[in-house]
Amino acid sequence: MKAVHLFCLWIFFMPVGDASAQLVDKVLDALHKDSLPEAVKVDSDSIHLSALREELEAARLNEANLRMEMEQMKLASYAADSVKLAQQKLRIDSLREVTPGVPVVVEGDTLFYLYAKRGGHTPQQRAESISFEVTELGKRFNLHPDSLYIESSDIVSDLMYNDKVIASFTDQDGLWENCTREQLVAGKRHIIVDKLKSMKEEHSLVQLGKRILYFVLVLVGQFFLFKLTNWLFRKLRVRIQKLKDTRLKPISIQDYELLDTQKQVNLLVFLANLLRYAFMILQLLLTVPLLFSIFPQTKGFAYQLFSYIWNPVKSILHGVIDYIPNLFTIFVIWLAVKYLVRLVHYLANEIQSERLQIRGFYSDWAIPTFHIVRFLLYAFMIAMVYPYLPGSQSGVFQGISVFVGLIVSLGSSTVIGNVMAGLVITYMRPFKLGDRIQLNETTGNVIEKTPLVTRIRTTKNEVVTIPNSFIMSSHTVNYSASAREYGLIIHSEVTIGYDAPWRKVHQLLIEAALNTPGVTDDPRPFVLETSLSDWYPVYQVNAYIREADRLGEIYSNLHQNIQDVFNAAGIEIMSPHYMAMRDGNETTIPKDDLREKGN
Repeated sequence: MKAVHLFCLWIFFMPVGDASAQLVDKVLDALHKDSLPEAVKVDSDSIHLSALREELEAARLNEANLRMEMEQMKLASYAADSVKLAQQKLRIDSLREVTPGVPVVVEGDTLFYLYAKRGGHTPQQRAESISFEVTELGKRFNLHPDSLYIESSDIVSDLMYNDKVIASFTDQDGLWENCTREQLVAGKRHIIVDKLKSMKEEHSLVQLGKRILYFVLVLVGQFFLFKLTNWLFRKLRVRIQKLKDTRLKPISIQDYELLDTQKQVNLLVFLANLLRYAFMILQLLLTVPLLFSIFPQTKGFAYQLFSYIWNPVKSILHGVIDYIPNLFTIFVIWLAVKYLVRLVHYLANEIQSERLQIRGFYSDWAIPTFHIVRFLLYAFMIAMVYPYLPGSQSGVFQGISVFVGLIVSLGSSTVIGNVMAGLVITYMRPFKLGDRIQLNETTGNVIEKTPLVTRIRTTKNEVVTIPNSFIMSSHTVNYSASAREYGLIIHSEVTIGYDAPWRKVHQLLIEAALNTPGVTDDPRPFVLETSLSDWYPVYQVNAYIREADRLGEIYSNLHQNIQDVFNAAGIEIMSPHYMAMRDGNETTIPKDDLREKGN
């Protein structure tokens, strides 16, 4: 009976653990003592029971102490975890404002963001993995989105579908979103389930049939749109053909017919063709992205293709809108320079017409000065406008400008020299348009003055083009200027024998000069004896004229009159030379003149 009681005590104290190990040993020893004699058993039972009670009390005390130590260790562990958790939250709060989350994007839809690493994987890698798994799962025809379940351990919670991990979340992910891991994974499951439901609807057979139907309808609509465009073009071409006999008139520049009615019709038909092709290309540019956007598999390519069309248009529109302030500035600068040029042109016209006179400034300087001032004003306008031109700050634009300037400067040194010479000639005023001049061996009238060359028409109607730089290095004789201001002196020499009285010769030469049309009477002609040669003296007749353009004609008439008056006076002109012994040789006077004199 005692053995049974001892066994029950052993069963009762067995869960205590290591602290009751000695008690178990004592119980076993007591069981073994059941085989001792009865007298010994009675005494020993009382002794062993008292000892057993003492040992049980000690075991209970040790167990209480052990439990207290374990509770203290748990409290210390909880306190350490709380401090660590608080430190992590403070660190994450400080990083949250400067750390952008990595989006988990599925078919263009952002589900949520990831911030923390896990198992050596960066947030970017985790986001890409989750996006891929959700996308592949959403394309299944036998998908059951509600079958997505959560499986958690001490350190991680996984979203599972048929034993496949779709996404994993840790306590760090919960700290980034200010919630526990259990709350976080429950919320993400709800988001992913909703996305999977929408994807199931998009990838169902019914939706596939609808998309195929839409695809066919778009193709058919585009076909009929092409047919309509061609039909409208044919109608437009017929209308254009009818314009030939109704409203179109030949376009002429002076006497040259630039475009007759048939050419205008051909041009309008060509422009209509261009418009038709442009409209058809625009239709294709809108239809092709629409076709690709019908199916989810090609929707991304459709958006990309449409971006190729829209992005340039959008950038151009934004550029135009952003450029409006600069355009307004350019317009103000251009308007100011335009009216300033008009003011200078008005002053130049007034000076040229001599209604406005400025001392030391000649009227023929007005228009050349206007051209120079206009060029400087436009150059100043370009310098002012340049910073506001689109792309003026880019290196390519500046490099092209420098390259063009270098090419112009290297290839136009002679041109620039002629331009500068033309400016100098303008303000030197050696001649003006219409003047009769002599330039080296060329004599004629100035018919054109340009910044580069001057053109002269000779007495034989030969047009000679002379660079201005050559004129600067040559001497110029201006007959017209002398004729206008002083009277141009023409002269011619004759040789008369010593037997003719020199006073008579002077009289005859002056008479011949006065009889010449174009020779002025005031100042009167005069005669100079330039040489006394062996056979004859040399007489030079000088006469004033005012019309330099008739120089050749006046010289010819003067020479004719000289011959007439000397023949009429019976005086021989000893040029060419004659050696007459007066032995009966005939005189040098023309016989016709002698017969007239005798009559």
